[in-house]
Parts: sequence; C-alpha cells; structure tokens
Amino acid sequence: MVAQCNYPERIMGATKRKSDSSVELVLPLREASRRLVRELGFLRPTLANSGYGPSAVHAILEIGKTPGVQARDLATTLRLDKSSMSRQLTKLESAGLVRREPASDDARSYYLFLTDVGQSLRNQIDRYASAQAKEALRQLKTADQQALVRSLSLYVEALNQNGETSPRSDEKIDEWIQEGYVPGCIGDIASLHGRSYAHGWGFGIFFEKRVATELAEFAAMLPAPGKGLWLYVKEGRTLASIAIDGNDDDSHVAHLRWFIVHETLRGMGIGRHLLARALEFADEHFNETYLWTFKGLDTARHLYESFGFQLTQELLGSQWGSTVVEQRFDRRVHRA
Repeated sequence: MVAQCNYPERIMGATKRKSDSSVELVLPLREASRRLVRELGFLRPTLANSGYGPSAVHAILEIGKTPGVQARDLATTLRLDKSSMSRQLTKLESAGLVRREPASDDARSYYLFLTDVGQSLRNQIDRYASAQAKEALRQLKTADQQALVRSLSLYVEALNQNGETSPRSDEKIDEWIQEGYVPGCIGDIASLHGRSYAHGWGFGIFFEKRVATELAEFAAMLPAPGKGLWLYVKEGRTLASIAIDGNDDDSHVAHLRWFIVHETLRGMGIGRHLLARALEFADEHFNETYLWTFKGLDTARHLYESFGFQLTQELLGSQWGSTVVEQRFDRRVHRA
C-alpha cells in the first residue's frame, strides 16, 4: 500500500534532464532552500527551543517515532556516519533521554528507546514544530497548502535520490529480494504497516490485525497461479514487501497489495525495484492491475504514476479502521 518515490531525473550531472528550462530553476530553488533552513532555525545553536542541536533533536524524533530502532538504521535515516551517531547517542544517553536494550539475537547490537524524560522532550519538540507549521499554513489558501506539501515531499525525495548515501546499485538491491513466503515475514510486514500508519494517520489494532490476517491467508496459498509475493530480506528480517493477488481466470485483473518499505530504507530505490518486479509478473498474467491507497501519500502516488497507474476512483471510507479519502489507481497493459 505504501511506495517510495522514483528516481527523479537530475538537474545537473551526467543523467539526462527533463528539459533545459529546469536549469533556470536552480538558483531560485537554492535561494528558497537557504531561506527555509534559516526560517526553521537550523543555524541556531539549538533547535525548537529544546536546548539541543539539530542532529540530537532529529535523533529524539526518530527514536520516538520508531521505538526499538537500531543505531545503524538511525544513522542511515539521519545521514550520519557511525562514529558521529555513536557520539550523539552517548550524549543523549548520558542526559537521560535515551536508553539501550541489547538485541536478543546479537549481543553487539542494541535497540534504542526514549526514556520518560526523552518522551517528554519529544512531545515538547512536536508541539513547537506543529505550531510553527500551522502558523505558516495559516497564511496560505487551502489549495496552496496542499500544493506546498506535495511539492516539498517531491523535493525531499529528489534530494534523497541525489544524495551520496542513498543510491544503491541494482545488483546489491536484487540480491536481497526473495520471492515467496519466508518464515517470519507475516509478522514483519504486519509490524511495518502497524508502526508506519499509527503515527500520523491514527490506524490502530483493527488495521494491523487485518493486514496480518489477510496476508497469512494469502501466503498459505502460495505458490499459486496468478499470485506472487516479493520480499526485501536482510539478516532474517523482512524490511520491504509487495504482492500481486490475482487468479488466472477470465477477469484478467490483479490486485497489488502490501507494498511497504521500512522507513530507514526509503529513498534508496528498493520500493521501485519491488514494484518493477511485481508489475513484470502482473503484466505476464493480467491485462490490468489495480491498488487501493488513500489521499495524502504523495510520494507513493508519484511512484505509482511513474509506472503508468492512473487515479480512477476517490471516496470517503474507513476500510482501514480510520476515516480517510480512499483512492483507487488502475494500470492497464496495452498489448500488441
């Protein structure tokens, strides 16, 4: 259900440009970026009236968002090297904001959690940042608000893809993709969905239970004609998934389901690889593939549309346990 942004064509460098007119936008975009950094307070010694610098604040936010995250995954998310991340965590731990728990399967690894004091600071930071964003949005018309959020999301994903740490070679991604059921994948995928949509969207146990139940029923049928499951698995953990659920019958229509990537791996091309693999399978067996998602997942929509999906239906619904604007996207195969 979730997707990552595709690789936007770069403005500068060896990759081809969408149009020469994009060069004219470089300087205004750089100016807007500098002003954004200044207005958000990133040039000050501390951020969000927290008493801590930007990297510490973002570490607190990410640990609070994903309790149990490991240091290496946090470093990837924050674009910090291991030594810098280690020093930052030591400071936060000494300040009583973060605690570590040893991983049961690896004595050298730790899971990170916020202490009660750390959670209190995180709530304070959230209130400050939300007030700052609300005040800015209040200056704009509703249509401009939506355009702003969509544009910023696309810009951030584009920066992700152009960054030095984010791209991975196709070969390295492919070697971690497995097809079919892998022990533990049902719990991993349900957990990914539960954590991802609890924060920001308010989805709870109804949603996570539905994902786990329907995925278990689907996996029990594999291998089966017209059905496929692809997983990105590292160190025994499923960190990304996608499925094609269809039947080789007269309907010739397939359902794309359970598409999600662990948040620390987003922007690295893993979602694009999984989607390409699944649609290659779908195109061999079906004339049409559809998916259901909901309004607000702009980077996911951008990826779907880059693969030829089109928005065909939009309605208010609560099939995931919380009322949202549900969207259906369809992709048809034009055969010779």
